[in-house]
Amino acid sequence: MTLPESCNMTKTKSAAAPRLPWQAETKPLMLAPMQGLTNRALRSYFIDQVRPDVVFTEFMRVNAAAAVKRLSKTDLREIAATEEGVPLVVQLVGHGAEALVSAARAAQDSGAVHINLNMGCPYGRMTSGLTGGGMLKRPAELAAIIRPLRDAVRGSFSVKIRAGYDDPEQIFSLLPLFESAGVDFLVLHPRTVIQEYRETADHRITARVVQATRLPVIANGDIRSAADGERVLQCTGAAGLMLGRGAIADPLLFERLRERADKASGRNERRLQLGGYLTEMTVRYCGLFCGDMQVLGKLKAIVSQMDDPELEKTLKELRRAKNLAAFRSTLAKLY
Repeated sequence: MTLPESCNMTKTKSAAAPRLPWQAETKPLMLAPMQGLTNRALRSYFIDQVRPDVVFTEFMRVNAAAAVKRLSKTDLREIAATEEGVPLVVQLVGHGAEALVSAARAAQDSGAVHINLNMGCPYGRMTSGLTGGGMLKRPAELAAIIRPLRDAVRGSFSVKIRAGYDDPEQIFSLLPLFESAGVDFLVLHPRTVIQEYRETADHRITARVVQATRLPVIANGDIRSAADGERVLQCTGAAGLMLGRGAIADPLLFERLRERADKASGRNERRLQLGGYLTEMTVRYCGLFCGDMQVLGKLKAIVSQMDDPELEKTLKELRRAKNLAAFRSTLAKLY
């Protein structure tokens, strides 16, 4: 592949080796944290089938109002250093240094080794403070949060972030803080918070961030195919990729990028892969969630990420299924 001139960039970085949840000298492929999707059952499926290099929890809400119980009992039960040998990163979303530091310590007491702060979710709630991507509305307050968090986290501490709140150049003003505070790596989604998921993720920004910082940068956003992933890696120099919607739609995306599976599958192969994937997730969800309608909702959340014109009729039937029996009946037609 011939890269555009802007993509042919090299630089030398020097700094103490960061604490990372992946093997040195590799380009990790990570499963993105996606609220309502990357629960324990789905993470386990991906580990069994394609073994991501790193997995993340769904974001864990930090209760700023609670004096002691910053994380829910359900979230605390999810926490571990690894899942089936794969490093597990615990992602926190919240506001206020005291609450976030307390939550990070509670997570570590429950076994967490890797902590991530969500500064990218475009749907952060306004309570007494801004959360997720909303934190970028008050950049002057970030040093008072990032530094104490870094001090409190014994293992790796990372940040998942948008390029800015309403200005895609904002990220460049924050890099000195992340470096001086000792953040270990960044996960960058190169849209602004107010863009949400509109338009296209601008990985030209990712490439510029990679050049501007000594921190490893994991590229995230609009990686739907092996060709997308290869292009982003080559044009940005990113340390690795985080795969979200593209992987949920096609778990084999991990293996396609590793060149252990074809770059794309034919229609009949995709039918069989879809049937096997959703059938297995039905079994796993029935073991984790209570009631057919809850299981059906979780299955439809997976299907909502899929866009395959040749299988659109089947996908539409699955989305419209009124109950779990109807969903299973449609799946049976795929074999």
